Amino acid sequence: MKIHFIGIGGIGISALAKFMLAKGHTVSGSDMKASLMTQYFIDQGCDVNIGHDASRVIDQDLVVYSAVVKPSNVERSRAEELGIECLCRRDFLKKVVADHEVYAVCGAHGKSTTTAILASIMSGSALIGAESKSIGSNMRYSSENNRLLFEADESDSSFLNANAHVAIVTNAEPEHMEFYGHDEEKFYDAYRAFLNNAPIRVVNAEDPFLATLDIEAIRLYPSKDLANIEFILIEDEPHTSFDFKEHGNFVVWGFGEHIAIDAALAILAALNSGMDIHEIRNNLKTYQGIKKRFDIISKNSTVLIDDYGHHPTEIKATFESIVAYAKLKGIDKITTIWQPHKYSRTIDNLEGFQGCFEGTHELVILPVWSAGESKVDIDFEKLFAQYRPQFVDHVKRDNTYLNLCKDDEVVSTIDQGLIVGFGAGDITYQMRGEM
Repeated sequence: MKIHFIGIGGIGISALAKFMLAKGHTVSGSDMKASLMTQYFIDQGCDVNIGHDASRVIDQDLVVYSAVVKPSNVERSRAEELGIECLCRRDFLKKVVADHEVYAVCGAHGKSTTTAILASIMSGSALIGAESKSIGSNMRYSSENNRLLFEADESDSSFLNANAHVAIVTNAEPEHMEFYGHDEEKFYDAYRAFLNNAPIRVVNAEDPFLATLDIEAIRLYPSKDLANIEFILIEDEPHTSFDFKEHGNFVVWGFGEHIAIDAALAILAALNSGMDIHEIRNNLKTYQGIKKRFDIISKNSTVLIDDYGHHPTEIKATFESIVAYAKLKGIDKITTIWQPHKYSRTIDNLEGFQGCFEGTHELVILPVWSAGESKVDIDFEKLFAQYRPQFVDHVKRDNTYLNLCKDDEVVSTIDQGLIVGFGAGDITYQMRGEM
């Protein structure tokens, strides 16, 4: 088939486009901004346009678009005029997963990490909502078997189209509530349906909601099943060592109890497939983390860490790991740079955000990344006064240190200690010096 992807640079759409390309389909696409991802497809010989142009839609068999693409989009409109089938990412998933034995991972937090760990442990194709450093991509194609290790997305209920053979749920904390009309029962019903659709379920049984479910499932009880959790450095890289029930000791890349939980869920899923525990233990050691999750991008005089965390639960868990890492490294100053993601999320979780930076020595707050939302006035200076925050427009990396900029002027420089950046907007590119 000839398939055109609108929004091909996005992390979710790009994984699907890569998968279709690997399966032998002809892929084209467009995106509003040039990126490393759009360049990847250009390098593969795909016709990719920066900007949306109706003339790019000619004779394709199918047009797939991301959730943010509106009906008025010129390429989508042109496809409909020509009678070309148009599917949103959610509906296209049905075609992608239909003939696979799907191990689908979902949850408000940890699903990318758990999926990437699972892909390190098990063979098969993989579609991940982040770039696995072990794979070097957010997609792996394998013709060895029909297994598909898949990060399922609850943000638009598309996980209900995952065709899960094994459903793995890390947690079910309410998130993306605007999609569910701020109705918690509707949100939890979607999780119930996701689990009920799968013949095999693996769940974190200490999650408040998952603990209430009366279903047949393989249950992980972290407080009982995991012991001797220890943070260690191996060749100066962060690792977590833990004992898992009768299965013995495991070591996984990353710091944090949440990392041990994610790994344990992946181990349970792999055990259910019939894998030998010794093979699982060895394969787990090949996991190297994922891009933008506790991503150490510099370890020179200043340690720079980029993290995608944009919900207070995620930030709090990662920040505890940051403090532990700094202690092991002998670093006595931590600077946190936070780019709030969406006005709605910030307002809905204000109390959580106010408490998730405990332990930082400096807090720098960037403008809210709106993700298309209308501006709302939030008094960050008053709400976060206990941190004595500094407000700047953006940060600019200069080799091993960061410049803090306001009105395009450098107002200060951070050139010592550990610097961690949190956010799901463009802060990752600012931290990496890519803009």
